[in-house]
Amino acid sequence: MTRVSHGPATLTLTTESRLHLDAALALRATLHEPGQRDRYRALLESSIRGATQALEVGVEHADIAALCTVLASAHAAKADDALHGASQLSQSAQRAPTRESCNEGWQRVAGIVDGAEASARVAVGMADRLEQALPGSATARRARVAAQRAEAAARAARTLVDERNHAYTFHTARAFSFGEGWYLAAAAVLAGVAIQIEPGTDRTVQAETFLRDAGLSERVVPYRPRPRAMKQVTELVGRAFRADPLAAQARLRAAFLGNPPVAREVSEWLDQRLPADAAGNSQKKVLLWIRDGAHHPGRNTVYDELVALVNVVRRAGLVPILTGDALRDEPAPAGALDLILFWKDPIFGQADQRRAQLGFFEHLRARHGLVGQLGVTTAGMDGPALMGLPTLYLTDAPNVRMREWVGAVPGYEELVREEGYLERVAHVLEAWVRT
Repeated sequence: MTRVSHGPATLTLTTESRLHLDAALALRATLHEPGQRDRYRALLESSIRGATQALEVGVEHADIAALCTVLASAHAAKADDALHGASQLSQSAQRAPTRESCNEGWQRVAGIVDGAEASARVAVGMADRLEQALPGSATARRARVAAQRAEAAARAARTLVDERNHAYTFHTARAFSFGEGWYLAAAAVLAGVAIQIEPGTDRTVQAETFLRDAGLSERVVPYRPRPRAMKQVTELVGRAFRADPLAAQARLRAAFLGNPPVAREVSEWLDQRLPADAAGNSQKKVLLWIRDGAHHPGRNTVYDELVALVNVVRRAGLVPILTGDALRDEPAPAGALDLILFWKDPIFGQADQRRAQLGFFEHLRARHGLVGQLGVTTAGMDGPALMGLPTLYLTDAPNVRMREWVGAVPGYEELVREEGYLERVAHVLEAWVRT
């Protein structure tokens, strides 16, 4: 290296860059504590800025070696930190509630990864420079180790971007909501999203059958970790319905129901439990959904409200049919028909279970006068809602996720529980009676 002159200011930059690096590295054990990572990053930036400036203005031979060492170590630490930041941000981006926010988050991840790669290039350049000036020295070896660490961090960070999982998971384990499958498949039909099926459960084959029968085999990809957040798909479905509601509904009915009539075993199962009168007619009916889940238990059905809803339905001249989860230690309200837990019958648990369940609702509409469904927010309602069954769900506060369908999916309504809300339910039922 060429010997160059320098002044006191340059010596200060050299010294301070080393001190800032040492102070940063001393914080590594405490980076999990509030504010420490920001302090760590600021110290690294100060060290890099000072050392870079010192090299630019010219320093003594010995100082050049010291500054190259500082820059190799500081940029290696910066690349490691970028890997940490990219990993954390990629997880939050992948869980973002909308596709736009998800993609925006991943753009920020890509910027962080670019920074990691830039740091790795600087660290390698400093190691090369030291090996040329001080071949075989301990200083050159330490710089090379730092450069290799920076390169490894940059590669790992780039892998996060390259292996980003664009698919949504079709959950098949019983711990997950069965209803989520309806709007995930709908998003695949209407927006072309990729689907990965949760493997190795007793309902994996049923999910595969449903997606194949819906013509979605090409949308299914191999299962990988870190899929997109399911919260995004209701927005995609809503967007397609807002663009052309009738066309969207027709596409979903063709995919989910197909051309064949409702399976005979499904129609016979229902006809035995809900016989029509001698003229082949049936009094108009409404499904009342019961929710009793471990996820968000505060949204579960309250028995007193269920009784009140049964009475409102009956006063409207409609027959209430109870369905959904079982009641806990309470009798079915008087005047209501009972189809609770219908899906547990073996007829609805075979490989074609999802099409069979949609057939259940279709036959209720065609043969038994079903005009709508009502209840607390539960994903079990979503399949028939997408098929065109008028739907009114009750909630304590606006449901951000499902409001994407309100005003978009025909007949899909939200009702926030406020004073007099049962009267509003009655008005909706009156409209259903007139259909």
